[in-house]
Amino acid sequence: MADELSLAFSALADPTRRDMLTRLASGEATVTALAERYDVSIQAVSKHLKVLEAAGLVSRTKDAQRRPVHIEPKVLDMMAGWIRRYQREAEARYGRLDEVLAEMNDIAKGETA
Repeated sequence: MADELSLAFSALADPTRRDMLTRLASGEATVTALAERYDVSIQAVSKHLKVLEAAGLVSRTKDAQRRPVHIEPKVLDMMAGWIRRYQREAEARYGRLDEVLAEMNDIAKGETA
């Protein structure tokens, strides 16, 4: 799992690849259609897609003459689960901090009364 996570997060470190994934979230697209959005060659877009494919974030299928690119939710779900785990831990720490601060506030009010 860690290797898959590392590949996925590494692939998404590039803003162009993140944007491609955002575009693909609304539906499949061909490499040519994806390339229209960027001021780079089709070969550069293809290289970005290969990185996303290697990370399991997208896949390509053959549809007659077209090779549409699809988003793969499995790896995104795994990433979201990993993030949620640490989010829950952070929220628990903040909850404990809130309790300590409220307790300190109560003590401070008691001393001034």
